[in-house]
Amino acid sequence: MARPDIPGSAAAHAIETVFRLESPRVVAGVARIVRDIGIAEELAQDALVAALERWPRDGVPDNPGAWLMATARHRAVDLIRRRETYARKLAEIGRDLETAPPSYDAPADPDDIDDDLLRLVFTTCHPVLSAEARTALTLRLLGGLSTAEIARAYLVPEPTIAQRIVRAKRTLAKQNVAFEVPYGPGREARLGSVLDVIYLIFNEGYAATTGDDLLRPGLCEDALRLARVLSALMPKEPEVHGLTSLLEFQASRTAARTGPDGAPVLLKDQSRRRWNRMLIARGIRALDRADATATGAPGPYALQAAIAACHAHAHAYEDTDWRAIATLYGLLAARAPSPVVELNRAVAVSMADGPAEGLKLVDALATEPALRDYHLLPSVRADLLARLGRTTEARAEFDRAAGLARNEKERELLLRRAAGLPA
Repeated sequence: MARPDIPGSAAAHAIETVFRLESPRVVAGVARIVRDIGIAEELAQDALVAALERWPRDGVPDNPGAWLMATARHRAVDLIRRRETYARKLAEIGRDLETAPPSYDAPADPDDIDDDLLRLVFTTCHPVLSAEARTALTLRLLGGLSTAEIARAYLVPEPTIAQRIVRAKRTLAKQNVAFEVPYGPGREARLGSVLDVIYLIFNEGYAATTGDDLLRPGLCEDALRLARVLSALMPKEPEVHGLTSLLEFQASRTAARTGPDGAPVLLKDQSRRRWNRMLIARGIRALDRADATATGAPGPYALQAAIAACHAHAHAYEDTDWRAIATLYGLLAARAPSPVVELNRAVAVSMADGPAEGLKLVDALATEPALRDYHLLPSVRADLLARLGRTTEARAEFDRAAGLARNEKERELLLRRAAGLPA
């Protein structure tokens, strides 16, 4: 039953929020019918327009996601009906849908939703697309980010992202890329890209690149759910379990990462009583599965999960086994070298061997082009300088980091840390 009528802007806000949460599932569900991601997104938008027309008048349905899905699916059937070339498919799909009574309130089968989302992930991560196009398209369709938000996240003009997404959808259609989860070698070849994109979506939710809020919980939940489903579908892939473990551990800290005003809380200041022990237990089990299925050295995600496990096992910040974490970062740097990994290794080394040792590693990254505009480089350097008593230099580095930060909450925290240093 629909809830009582809610007028004007309140209804529009409710519709926008619901659509943001549900659009990936709607696009995925409709794409399974029309076999074209671009058309599926257009039909999802049509369902949104219908909601904007009807919900302010009739009230928001009890299951708005099911309402949007049903509306988009029926429009997909209408579209197929108009196409002579899809006559046979109309007979198959239309018969099934039209014989079933329409229901906007009944929840959709969660297994079907998960399968559809996985198909969407593997399709948007198809190798016919460039890495940039895969990321942009997946964030658009799976993450629900607007073109403007993706453009801000990657510091490129909005028209560039818009063109990238349009070309990606066009390429998938021209190449007749199947809307499916591949099997055998095809699945293995695409798996790395899929894992990277899921991790990217989680990270955007865990520490939003831009905006007024540090967290975007919906993105974290979507990424974690996708990782869990992938683990169930690919039980023999250690890196799938490694990624799932990593996300479980990181998600366990979500409630402690911000204060009542939404301000970030540093790891050392977090109340570990607010860490979710159930998610930590899930992370440990997933890491065990990653170890059990590995046939060689652990992969990058399993190593990152092992680092997260070290934090989870410490009952207090002071109990953290920084020596083990520094060793794991060394292995990670050898397996998947990157400036960001080196920066994190510097932090671990500073905790294990003192800030002077960490500062040497950070200073070695000063000319790294990839970190030129990365606010965490001066932020880490400022922290190490402060621990060495070089407060004037530390204050300047915190100010520099604040100038580079694009998330408002992070910027405010960095400015407070600069102001809090002794003169």
